[in-house]
Amino acid sequence: MADIARDDDIIEIALPPRYAMGERVISRSVIRNDGTYNGKDIGDVLVNRGEIGYVRSIGTFLQQFYIYAVEFPDSGTRVGMRAKELCTLDNLPDEVLEQLGERAGQLGHLL
Repeated sequence: MADIARDDDIIEIALPPRYAMGERVISRSVIRNDGTYNGKDIGDVLVNRGEIGYVRSIGTFLQQFYIYAVEFPDSGTRVGMRAKELCTLDNLPDEVLEQLGERAGQLGHLL
């Protein structure tokens, strides 16, 4: 059986939040309704992979994880997401920008 890495033992809130209010982020995966989003059926897609949003507020869950309320203008949804489900578009590391080369300038025009 494969060894599955879990992050349940990590106390994320011992460190500062990974994303800031107003930061532009992109979803790393498809987010489906787990039953906590009113007006949609369980399993309905709330956010598609690659959808761009903005961090609107930062809360915590179980005194362990940060939950980022992210507003996605294209779909009109506001969803609570974990840091591992997101990637910044505003504060990419220098090595990533170098790999993107000229394409890095296009990130500013995504919205």
